[in-house]
Amino acid sequence: MINRRRLIQSALAIPLIAAKRAPPGVDWNQWFHSWFARDFGMIDYYRDDNEALLATHEPVDIVFLGDSITEGWHDKRPGFFTRGRIDRGIGGQTTPQMVLRMYSDVVKLKPKAVHIMAGTNDIAGNTGPMTAQMTEDNFRAMADIATRHGIELLLAPIPPAALFPWAPQVQARPRIVEINRGLEAFARKTGAIWVDYWRVLDDGSGAMRPGLAIDGVHPNEAGYDAMATIIEPILRCLFGPSRAA
Repeated sequence: MINRRRLIQSALAIPLIAAKRAPPGVDWNQWFHSWFARDFGMIDYYRDDNEALLATHEPVDIVFLGDSITEGWHDKRPGFFTRGRIDRGIGGQTTPQMVLRMYSDVVKLKPKAVHIMAGTNDIAGNTGPMTAQMTEDNFRAMADIATRHGIELLLAPIPPAALFPWAPQVQARPRIVEINRGLEAFARKTGAIWVDYWRVLDDGSGAMRPGLAIDGVHPNEAGYDAMATIIEPILRCLFGPSRAA
């Protein structure tokens, strides 16, 4: 059975979601329970944004699909998301939820590429216990969907973390390393682009470098700036200079 109290507290999910989606004056705890119960993948979360984007007929270069680490990127460094770069992170999400969002939040937008960074909440058990194999299988499912629709795949490792504040009982470091090894091998085998943020975020022990995260897990402004030094050259190679927002 899902521990919903732990789930809604996980990965800063509720502060991010409540601030963006909960109607004014509505109890966010009750509101989120209701949404999660009727829409496991939270496919409706970006529905209005997607419709508004499609109405502009603006081309989409890349969609960033992920959890609160991806969602927080737009909050802390909105200038990174110039025209053609779309953030579709949802705080607290696990890879099985993201598989459900591949069509609504990625394929529907007809991007040239998708950047997937996920797995932190799989390890934390946000939607139930998961093995490394289960996480890797979900990445394979998302990769299959992207490939079938001619979308270039960029895979990122799970960022380093010594522990998860919302799930302190989890031995985070060895599990992160295990999954990342599998993901990197998968990227090499399939020709996906491996976006190695690890080398600018890791302190050498599998934890986040001091000064780059607000809680040892979620990057702060400096953390996202460090990540940008890795991804920007890749994006320039794929799409040329960034377009003004």
